Amino acid sequence: MRKPTPGVCPEGYPLIGLSSLTTLTLAVLELTIPALAALALTVFCVYFFRDPPRVVPSKPEAAVAPADGKVILVDLAEDPLSGEERFKISIFMNVFNVHVNRSPVQGRVQSIMYIPGKYLNASLNKASADNERNMLQIDDSDGRAWTLVQIAGLVARRIVCRVEEGDAVGRGQPFGLIKFGSRVDLYLPHGYDPIISKGDKVFAGQTVLARRKRT
Repeated sequence: MRKPTPGVCPEGYPLIGLSSLTTLTLAVLELTIPALAALALTVFCVYFFRDPPRVVPSKPEAAVAPADGKVILVDLAEDPLSGEERFKISIFMNVFNVHVNRSPVQGRVQSIMYIPGKYLNASLNKASADNERNMLQIDDSDGRAWTLVQIAGLVARRIVCRVEEGDAVGRGQPFGLIKFGSRVDLYLPHGYDPIISKGDKVFAGQTVLARRKRT
């Protein structure tokens, strides 16, 4: 597993470095307006690739949000990996959200499947089936399978997945990101119920969005 760098995602270094160099070059050439534009781009790149620390809930029955953004769907749907009907929670990330994706539970990555596709608006329901996406199955300590789907959007053109099959992940641990606007779908295993609603704003690794049923 590739470890993230606190504060800023390493995937942002090339863009931040290039825009910083461009800003410096334009400033030396005394091209004020272009230099200011390049500086604004540099600031935006740092802002977009930020990776702030999160306070991860410790209660074992809690599952946390895999992404920052707005909940656009909470409903029963067919899990694309298992084919079972499960609760599906979809989170839409706009360009201003933190784009780091985090594991909802502690477990182990059992499978990863990348599927090329279209670049429709990620807020549309058909984006789950038509867009470029990366599907992960994470088995928790009780053997329950969690399905996460990273979905590229209208502007997003690159899905980053830092984990590999067999890697252990902690609850709230970063595992990847999607560049410039996107969506993450989470399919809950049986035994868990969603506790959030459509329209709620959530924060990856911090907001509890599902809890294990009491027996």
